[in-house]
Amino acid sequence: MASPARSTQEVHLDALENYLISMARTVEVSTSRILGALLDRGSPESEQTTGQVFMQEPRINEMEMVIDEHAVRLLRDSRLAEGEIRQVVATLKITNDLERMGDLAVGLAERVVSLAGMPAVNEPAELGPMVTAVSAMVNKSLGALTFRNVALANQVLESDDLVDRYRDLIFEALMTRISEQPSQAAPNLQLVLVSRYLERLADHATNIAEDIIFWVRGLDVRHGRGRDAAISGAIVAENS
Repeated sequence: MASPARSTQEVHLDALENYLISMARTVEVSTSRILGALLDRGSPESEQTTGQVFMQEPRINEMEMVIDEHAVRLLRDSRLAEGEIRQVVATLKITNDLERMGDLAVGLAERVVSLAGMPAVNEPAELGPMVTAVSAMVNKSLGALTFRNVALANQVLESDDLVDRYRDLIFEALMTRISEQPSQAAPNLQLVLVSRYLERLADHATNIAEDIIFWVRGLDVRHGRGRDAAISGAIVAENS
């Protein structure tokens, strides 16, 4: 039978995880809304969506502070096992990435509003596929978090290079347009910022995926370290 102290600790760890999942779902809603609005700029729905994204930011910030306080209290007052320490450390890192994703959703909402007030320009052909790829990375990273699924986390890591390629192609195309059509520089610069924010969303999704692998497997795969081992472990777990 578990001791009363141990049972209390487990309750606090479960609460920490529930707080984290709640924050992740809130961020997922914000990012999903703004990525949809980005592809549907100019519609009445996109204006409503940007307003919803702006209103969600204070809630995301508050959730980050609550989780941080709870995690620090656990580290200070509890005797945690190795896996539990990894959970708390990963949680602190993931909440920071989630908060930044919420900020980026707001940044994208601001770009959508700005573009709506500017002359329309043709967006680069790669922008739609980039939005789709980033959306998939965000959804998979937060799915990996919800279910502590290393296989999903690895799919996120494998997608990062594709998003970087889209960013490079979009940047090159837009810089060419700006030099050739200076009168359309303002909306094209807004699209440059959009591509940058999308890339950063993908970076934070990658960070979360790496932290899930650390939490579940105890492997540090940042900067490519140990990714083969993580992938092999995920495949074994999937097939077992």
